[in-house]
Amino acid sequence: MTDRLMSKAATMEIPIHGNGDSRRLPEDDGLEQDLQQVMVSGPNLNETSIVSGGYGGTAEGIIPTSSIKGANLHQPHPNPALTGEEATRGIAVEKFDVVKKWGINTYKCTKQLLSERFGRGSRTVDLELETQIELLRDTKRKYECVLGLARALTSHFYSLVQTQHALADAFSDLSQKSPELQEEFGYNAETQKLLCKNGETLLGAVNFFVSSINTLVNKTMEDTLMTVKHYETARLEYDAYRTDLEELNLGPRDAGTLCRLDAAQANFQAHRLKYEKLRADVAVKLKFLEENKVKVMHKQLLLFHNAISAYFAGNQQQLEQSLKQFSVKLKTPGADKPSWLEEQ
Repeated sequence: MTDRLMSKAATMEIPIHGNGDSRRLPEDDGLEQDLQQVMVSGPNLNETSIVSGGYGGTAEGIIPTSSIKGANLHQPHPNPALTGEEATRGIAVEKFDVVKKWGINTYKCTKQLLSERFGRGSRTVDLELETQIELLRDTKRKYECVLGLARALTSHFYSLVQTQHALADAFSDLSQKSPELQEEFGYNAETQKLLCKNGETLLGAVNFFVSSINTLVNKTMEDTLMTVKHYETARLEYDAYRTDLEELNLGPRDAGTLCRLDAAQANFQAHRLKYEKLRADVAVKLKFLEENKVKVMHKQLLLFHNAISAYFAGNQQQLEQSLKQFSVKLKTPGADKPSWLEEQ
């Protein structure tokens, strides 16, 4: 029957319209039904196949062209978009874990801090170290007061020196324009010029004193106090995780609690090591700070005393010798540089 249909279809002329549809012939209704049946039972036209034995052949006669072209045509390729999404997802998960740990740590520390403020929680105290820290803070406040007064002194004394300089110029001008008072104006001008020169020398000593005190207070002491702040934060974390471990030890011992207990024990040990390390660092820095403070203040107080005494005693030689002794360099007169006051 199949041979009859194929031979009949081959002898037929089927005209094609512009829209691609075949014109229907009324006498071929039976043929169309047979063709439709063959198309349904035949191979899938969406896939090119090599058929052996005709449309009525067995399934073994169908060889998919995919096996001929090779497997490389159908292997999945990595999608860059999916790779980027996976990397972004991994970064997001990592950030979420960091935020989660930070949130848990902040909650525990805040809880511990409030418990200490309200007198409900215990606090680890190193009496000797706490006393030294409080003494350092008090010393820093007092040194800041001395620094402020020394800066005020330099500001006022700078104005005095500038006034003496202007007065010397006025006396010198009047000595040239007043013959009858030339001698009197002349030695007053020389006196004011000498005072102005000595004043500039004293300003150099006081400015060196102010600079050294500023370094000691705002750099050396501040660096030690920054380490103290880290130590206090570590102490708070240590007490927070210690309290958490103690609460878990007092609770029931089931499987879930044992896992949490092991994690709390590990966290407690880590924060205990951090706390002990920072406590040792603070003790060392406090020791070195005290030694450095004594050396610096011994030198600066001696310089300040000698310079002030020599200036008000009118001993110019001793004043200059004091600056040489402590390696205080003054700017050369007439140098086109900002004044020491402008550099503050």
